[in-house]
Amino acid sequence: MKDIKIFAFADEASPEIDKQIEAMKLNGLNGLEIRGVDGTNIVDISLDKAKEVKSKLDANGLITWSIGSPIGKINITDDFAPHLEQFKHTLELANVLEAQNIRLFSFYISKDENPDIYKDEVMYRLNKFVEVANGSGINLCHENEKGIYGENAENCLEIFKAVPEIKGIFDPANFVQAGVDTLKAWDLLKNYIHYMHIKDAKWDGTVVPSGFGDGNVKEITKEFLSAGGFAFTIEPHLTIFDGLKALEREGEESIITEFYYPDSFSAFKAACDAFKNIVKE
Repeated sequence: MKDIKIFAFADEASPEIDKQIEAMKLNGLNGLEIRGVDGTNIVDISLDKAKEVKSKLDANGLITWSIGSPIGKINITDDFAPHLEQFKHTLELANVLEAQNIRLFSFYISKDENPDIYKDEVMYRLNKFVEVANGSGINLCHENEKGIYGENAENCLEIFKAVPEIKGIFDPANFVQAGVDTLKAWDLLKNYIHYMHIKDAKWDGTVVPSGFGDGNVKEITKEFLSAGGFAFTIEPHLTIFDGLKALEREGEESIITEFYYPDSFSAFKAACDAFKNIVKE
């Protein structure tokens, strides 16, 4: 089994990159799935800013594992051309930061529409991302999420079969919030998963530390490790942090009530400790 590598969305500890580095070091993490930098979404920063971030991470022995981008988080009916240009910039940022992966999504579908009618358009757009990224050496990784085409395991499987260049990110909490049994989803998708997001939730949508919800995080982590998996990104969602609203579809709101922490650093540590306890077990 490879050595376990634990990364995090450290913008949940602080929007400031210096404090994100502090939080990662305090919790003994390997690096970032970078999503927010000094209050700006990663895809909107300049290449010069990316070089500054890279220098700071290098000085602290940390890496950028993945670009936690919002690529694919537009409506399937939105104009695709400017989004594709944004993806090209994201690839440039990934090169500067020496990130191995870019996280992306498979486009929001209106609640009152059947996702199947947009299958061809979804695959066309994902294939365009692959075409642009060809030769970069960077993995494109699709994350399951409520409200997008790939919110359930069956649609995720369709993506991985139709666009085999795209790897999978398995997020247990997102499946729970979409009403999906995570153990069944894992059985269907496990051969396509590149890394996991460590986030847990209860069936009512409440976000909780990993192991305290209905996402079967412990069982799936054990199977992932046994199969040679090694990479995990902690995504706490235990307090409402700056930028959470921008990550959700209009009208959606995460339920974050049962586990309360006095500040974002405490919530971040709680999420890290919960997963470390699972790994120890």
